[in-house]
Amino acid sequence: MSYWWAAIPVILILWVAYDLLQKQHAILHNFPIIGHFRYWLEMIGPELRQYIVTNNDEERPFSRDERRWVYASSKLENNYFGFGTDNDLESSPNYLIIRHSSFPKRFPVVGEEDYDPEYHIPCAKVLGAARDRKHAFRPSSIVNISAMSFGSLSGPAIEALNRGAELAGCLHNTGEGAISPHHLQRGELIWQIGTGYFGCRDEAGKFDIERFKDQAAAHPIRAIEIKLSQGAKPGHGGLLPAAKITPEIAAIRGIPLGRDCHSPCSHSAFSNVDELLDFVEWLAAESGLPVGIKSAVGQLGFWKELRDLMLETNRAVDFITIDGGEGGTGAAPLVLADHVALPFKLGIAAVYPYFRESGLHEKICFIGSGKLGLPENAFLSFALGCDMINVAREAMLALGCIQAQRCHSDTCPTGVATQNRWLTSGLDPTLKSIRVANYLKTLRKELMQLSCACGLDHPSQVTTDHFEILDECYTARSATQAFGYPAEGKPI
Repeated sequence: MSYWWAAIPVILILWVAYDLLQKQHAILHNFPIIGHFRYWLEMIGPELRQYIVTNNDEERPFSRDERRWVYASSKLENNYFGFGTDNDLESSPNYLIIRHSSFPKRFPVVGEEDYDPEYHIPCAKVLGAARDRKHAFRPSSIVNISAMSFGSLSGPAIEALNRGAELAGCLHNTGEGAISPHHLQRGELIWQIGTGYFGCRDEAGKFDIERFKDQAAAHPIRAIEIKLSQGAKPGHGGLLPAAKITPEIAAIRGIPLGRDCHSPCSHSAFSNVDELLDFVEWLAAESGLPVGIKSAVGQLGFWKELRDLMLETNRAVDFITIDGGEGGTGAAPLVLADHVALPFKLGIAAVYPYFRESGLHEKICFIGSGKLGLPENAFLSFALGCDMINVAREAMLALGCIQAQRCHSDTCPTGVATQNRWLTSGLDPTLKSIRVANYLKTLRKELMQLSCACGLDHPSQVTTDHFEILDECYTARSATQAFGYPAEGKPI
């Protein structure tokens, strides 16, 4: 009997060694033995929730059903759900219904001649063509990776996202934290320039055109995005807590160690719409790249003035990224995260009509972000005017994020949103990049399936007339009515 007791420590040591050496699960690597409890609890989660805790649709920001769909899609596991919907269709306010066609399009399947295992869906517009930019191009994917900077996310996470972008044939937005070596894994970039001008700033923190040109020429950058604000903390500027600033991050950004990195709330290179357009044209002339802006939606006067000046002068942005107030992957004050900026659907519906009414919508590529990494939300975004979408937190889930909501504390247990070397050592960029690519391809696949179900050839053809919005009083409105779009829906 004593032999069995002696064997227990040996078994535990071997178990710990196995967990430390394996690269499949960051949780098990970072928390040997204890980490298994997370998977065991997840396994019996439906039973626990049914009798004790929450149902599949109550958790926020992403419900368990939504997370399960992303996890399964990223691993190419069965992402179907059985026994019908567990959503309450008849008493859930703002419940989205897609109006399918009685004569749907055929969706190619495995074995058919036109089957596409990558589910390529190129953008319907050529980015920069309207302004005749030297390096105008048609994005090869309508689904791309949103702005998440190195600093907010770990080096291995950024590397996995960039490799995943290359595998999926999509674009990877750098976020405002500059271009790091982790971004240079063959994935093509949209370089985001924020108010801190990281990567293109002088010693005083002001914009430096020569450094900008050097960066633009040296890296695989396809477009420039000027960040005005983001959904997580609009009107506030970015924040990278001191705990997450490593010597590598400090060197890349050009900032000191040991202090929080605050991006100013506004740009020093311009202070109004007129100067913004001058800045856009300056960057485009110096780089030849398409240049756009990213903003959450608050006061609408900005958008009216932007439209008017674009109509009156020979200056324009090439794309507009609308970020929803429900978005956010990093640190933010609670009041800004909860109460400042319109949610995406209302934001795009407020802004897009200004440009549609003047015909400018045909010359600008509209990009949406803010919890659009689920098929039904993404599909509606195209009806509301988007030409492409960006995904952030859903891509983090594909990396292994468990929605621990520790992004701001440097204690992310999966190594995604931390600079802690022990925690990040469990995130294998090679494995996780494949999962990111699988998720992106699956989302494109389901967008094409929805398009075919509606009798369409491409998601860009969907209009608000293809959607019905239910309420809790056994009534419904078309999305055209709900968002105040013209009777024929969004012009194609």
